[in-house]
Amino acid sequence: MAAGGSARAYLSVVVPAYNEARRLGPTLDRIAGYIDGGGLDAEILVVDDGSRDETAALAERRLRGRAGRVIRTPENRGKGHAVRTGVLAATGRWVLLTDADLSTPVEEHRRLADVVRDRDLDVAIGSRGLAESRVEVRQSALRQFLGRSFNRIIRALTGLPYRDTQCGFKLLDRERTRPLFERMVVDRFAFDVELLVLCHRYGLAVAEIPVVWRNSPHSTVSLVRDPLNMFADVLRVLWRFRRGLYRPEAPGPGA
Repeated sequence: MAAGGSARAYLSVVVPAYNEARRLGPTLDRIAGYIDGGGLDAEILVVDDGSRDETAALAERRLRGRAGRVIRTPENRGKGHAVRTGVLAATGRWVLLTDADLSTPVEEHRRLADVVRDRDLDVAIGSRGLAESRVEVRQSALRQFLGRSFNRIIRALTGLPYRDTQCGFKLLDRERTRPLFERMVVDRFAFDVELLVLCHRYGLAVAEIPVVWRNSPHSTVSLVRDPLNMFADVLRVLWRFRRGLYRPEAPGPGA
């Protein structure tokens, strides 16, 4: 664990990373600059999801002297597993999830934090799908079509109201959401849907917040394999609910 900071941070920034040695350095520098510039009591947790490049070594160099650490998983399990590992290791009162490419600028944390405070929320999810969202660099037409189609299917299957479940920028009340992460099983990209379904089933206060978003041209999401895997994982989540496999206790209103 890197030196500096308090034993228990107010904010934990969780960055899942897989073969991100090329992009991660500037990302961590920008996150650190945001933390320092705002005088935030924060830690940075990089979860290396079994990378085959120098991701972990680079992250350790960038975090030297800061509150935070690099968590290595022995094999590539998927973004959901990496995020779950990071959240369960976090010590902050709040947890900010952000992608290694910073498609949503880390400075948008302030927007989510303000809404969380003003509306007494447990979870705020960044969104590219609202009228007020600022999508400055768009995905290809095919990726946009597949994303909208997936979102329609998710809303129809789960009843979730959100226009964008998959944006990687989310702010969570750690104590309220930790019991959910302890029960989550989806290791791949549909973990966002699993989390939001659990939040709704157990009465957590969630809001979708418009954010700035810039598509990265180096996305690792497969246009064929990953949508099929995500759909299968969503069906698995619904099946687990019908079988009562997410019980016992999870946080309810006022917990």
